Amino acid sequence: MSPLNASQIEILRQQGFVIAKQFLSPERRAALRRLSETQLAQARAPLEYEADLRYPGAPSSRNAEGGGTVRRLLDAYARDPAYAAWAADPAIAASLQAYFGEPVVLSRAHHNCVMTKHPRYGSLTGWHRDIRYWSFDKEDLVSTWLALGRETSHNGALWLVPGSHAMDLAPERFDAVQFLREDLPENQALIAQAVSPELEPGDVLFFHCRTLHAAGRNQSDEVKLSVVHTYHGASTRPRPGTRSAGKPEVPLLPADRL
Repeated sequence: MSPLNASQIEILRQQGFVIAKQFLSPERRAALRRLSETQLAQARAPLEYEADLRYPGAPSSRNAEGGGTVRRLLDAYARDPAYAAWAADPAIAASLQAYFGEPVVLSRAHHNCVMTKHPRYGSLTGWHRDIRYWSFDKEDLVSTWLALGRETSHNGALWLVPGSHAMDLAPERFDAVQFLREDLPENQALIAQAVSPELEPGDVLFFHCRTLHAAGRNQSDEVKLSVVHTYHGASTRPRPGTRSAGKPEVPLLPADRL
């Protein structure tokens, strides 16, 4: 498994996201998928349920039909050594050290999960930037999205707006919970620029915390599974007393010591 090269780092800087094809070996990817399927079937805590968020298409409550549908297996780093090994993988550390220009830190407070997208009861997610609910002294964080199976617009893959991480958008273009208002013509024009890259098993999407993205419903008959983690440079700090500082962070081994 090789780190991102200089060209890919530049694409990440300019576009706000980049895809590393076949970043994880088939053997490790298959093992993580088996682990995720087992933990999902066991509903092993900690969990987040679709009914708790009540995004469009989610069950209205845990007592409603489909109310037991899991949205995320939380705190992946602490769930199993295999997840921890992936989160702190040397190729991740080297890639993001090249991007940030300094040692890399894993945030356990944000993402750090196995993200699911279920048929029927998996909700859609509106247009947003992840930084909307994070509290750091710099808005420069990058997430990794590992596809454990094929991801397409048909089964709820991400849509992203290229270059949106560098855009200054007025607050009134977002609603009260910081989702982009799709009723505004200027936002509709922005959304029209979005792309939904297809991911094959083992592909990794690196994307910036300010990149606008969304996800539709899963119209297939299989659960989609992805492992998602978030990182920042060592000089970026979570603000004390906020959710972003709620879990101990994990410094990754510097690339020059690998």
